Amino acid sequence: MSLILGHGSGSFGHVAAKKHGTRNGVQTKEQWLGFAEVRFQAAELNRYVLQSLLEAGIPALPFPPSASMISKDRKVVHHNIETIRRALSAGLLPVVQGDVAFDESLGGTILSTEDVFTFLVEQFPVSRILLAGIEAGVWEDFPARTRLVKQIQAADYEAKRSGIQGSASTDVTGGMKAKVEEMLSLIQKNKGLTAQIFAAEEHGLLTRALQGGNVGTLLTA
Repeated sequence: MSLILGHGSGSFGHVAAKKHGTRNGVQTKEQWLGFAEVRFQAAELNRYVLQSLLEAGIPALPFPPSASMISKDRKVVHHNIETIRRALSAGLLPVVQGDVAFDESLGGTILSTEDVFTFLVEQFPVSRILLAGIEAGVWEDFPARTRLVKQIQAADYEAKRSGIQGSASTDVTGGMKAKVEEMLSLIQKNKGLTAQIFAAEEHGLLTRALQGGNVGTLLTA
């Protein structure tokens, strides 16, 4: 099994990003200073993630979008993908993340992990995307959390979208609703692709998901 791991910025990057409005564009001197601050915060979390992986004996190698990706309207248009290919060939675990990036239309912006995955799906033979977080899946009645949606098909998403919300915490890239809609868009464009949204905090669920088990919410065509 070949894996590419991605993580967001959580409380590290999103708070600074909201403060400076970085996702919406970067033009002024003050906004570029904010751009650099968001990058610093994202890198700090990335170091913790890499430290945990290395201590677990996993040969993880970071590929931050700020150093390698250029976007246009938040869609990646330039990237030296060969470096990730070589990492996979060497048995390494490439780690991408939510990060700032230079943007041909906006000057600068923030690319979510899902934005990065949208690009990578076109470059590699991807069959599954696993989105592991703190929620058990997609809730039909968030934040009450009493009705978990086991499966969402692109064809019947409209009937469920009103109950799917953003995020209970600061998230400049749209939270759960944006995740679901971006994944369904990818699935419709890539035959055979599925995505799962689940909580990785419960022991054993990540292993089950990696082994193909149906945990959380399954997104299909």
